Amino acid sequence: MDSAEFRRRGKEMVDFVADYLEGIEGRQVYPDVEPGYLRPLIPTTAPEEPDMFEDIISDVEKIIMPGVTHWHSPFFFAYFPSANSYPALLADILCGAIGCIGFSWAASPACTELETVMMDWLGKMLKLPEAFLAGQVGEGGGVIQGSASEATLVALLAARTKVTRRLQAASPGLTQGAIMEKLVAYSSDQVVATLGTTSCCSFDNLLEVGPICNKEDMWLHIDAAYAGSSFICPEFRHLLNGVEFADSFNFNPHKWLLVNFDCSAMWVKKRTDLIGAFKLDPLYLKHNHQDSGLITDYRHWQLPLGRRFRSLKMWFVFRMYGVKGLQAYIRKHVRLAHEFERLVQQDPRFEICTEVTLGLVCFRLKGSNRLNEELLERINSAKKIHLVPCHLRDKFVLRFAICARTVESAHVQLAWKHVAQLATSLLATPRD
Repeated sequence: MDSAEFRRRGKEMVDFVADYLEGIEGRQVYPDVEPGYLRPLIPTTAPEEPDMFEDIISDVEKIIMPGVTHWHSPFFFAYFPSANSYPALLADILCGAIGCIGFSWAASPACTELETVMMDWLGKMLKLPEAFLAGQVGEGGGVIQGSASEATLVALLAARTKVTRRLQAASPGLTQGAIMEKLVAYSSDQVVATLGTTSCCSFDNLLEVGPICNKEDMWLHIDAAYAGSSFICPEFRHLLNGVEFADSFNFNPHKWLLVNFDCSAMWVKKRTDLIGAFKLDPLYLKHNHQDSGLITDYRHWQLPLGRRFRSLKMWFVFRMYGVKGLQAYIRKHVRLAHEFERLVQQDPRFEICTEVTLGLVCFRLKGSNRLNEELLERINSAKKIHLVPCHLRDKFVLRFAICARTVESAHVQLAWKHVAQLATSLLATPRD
């Protein structure tokens, strides 16, 4: 494929993607395939001679699409949102074209510097304490990780290194092994201090947890993977109160801020805590500016060595939507969640299981866990909408998450009508 064909095929691919997203509502949200469906449909070895582009695109529809769960369908209400927007898709094309591996400032200065500035932009949108921002002379700063799980692990390893070195400095005779066997990490059944838990979008009280951690000199990491995007709205910013006590904070713009996966935003108050745990400085990675204090090398902030130019997605999205556009998007999803909540409340057969704070509604039929398991089985077998469950205090609960960028009130109304009809059918079925 030369540049002339790339121009032609690129335009065709943009049309294909636009047609897919515009027509996604007409596709069945959950696939009708069984495990292992794909292997018999493709050759057992790679082709010796080149295939035609037209044949590949044809196979996308024949082989790939039948096995796709359409996360961006307005009838997808499972898990949490997976962000998607046209500006982010365009930025990803540019990221792939530039193709830099941004392990150091010298490896591609723009890759490093744009990330630093975008993380400051986003931190200011959240009104994070100044200590978390890099600015011109700050000790903190932000970094894009691959996922919230990765950010949690990075924070855990940084905390372990920091306390180990502190104890060894105080007692030089202590070995690393002796210290390691006595270290304790505290967590709840939702993992770490969490704002917007996965199961039901509940919130830990940072104003209680934070001062205790600070008093005991314990590293406090906060995970707001889903809910963090909402903190750009003034009416939800209070949910972040107490972040000033944290050593590190993380949320996923790739969930609810229209920045396509992967883009997990992590901030630390003291970037030396991360660099101290992950610093890797072989001669071939060194450069003349690394000790200037003006820039950072992000390989020292993460587990992998290489990294993509992910901040381009943030730059495109923030500029093309603006803060007000992003706030409007969050508010729309919250409004639709409350609309579904009201529909559930109007049906005496159902109950709301937790307070609806953002875009997630946890609900169930009044009755046994088995009854609700059967309802979910009927919902997902019908494949008109897609939901997943959770357990809350030993109760089997259905989760209804507002996910798609294109979801509207009409989709929520249709989804509820479908759930209610299936419930009617289920309750009319003779039971043992």
